[in-house]
Amino acid sequence: MNLSTINTMRMKRKWMFFAPPVFLGAVLLFGWIVMLLWNNILVPSLHIGALNFWQGVGLLILSRILFGSFGRGGGRWKQRGGPSSAFRQKWMNMSEEEKTKFREEWKSRCEKRSE
Repeated sequence: MNLSTINTMRMKRKWMFFAPPVFLGAVLLFGWIVMLLWNNILVPSLHIGALNFWQGVGLLILSRILFGSFGRGGGRWKQRGGPSSAFRQKWMNMSEEEKTKFREEWKSRCEKRSE
């Protein structure tokens, strides 16, 4: 083993030691922020009940479960290659005539929705 490998292993051990407290602290901090935002924005404007701290943490966790990532860059769709990359690949393989036809089809669909 060379010196850089040993240093890398040491850094990983340090990170594994600090990661759980940092993660817990971040969840508690963001739960507190959710509680403050809920109580200061939604309660006066929509006249709904106030949240306590643990309800704010629970709401934060629930939103993570329902909607995905806490800012890890794109969520699950990006990690799997998702519909955007599949569409991009299909678009790149289309001829100019197919692209024009596709644009016209979507334009007509959008006009129907706005009516």
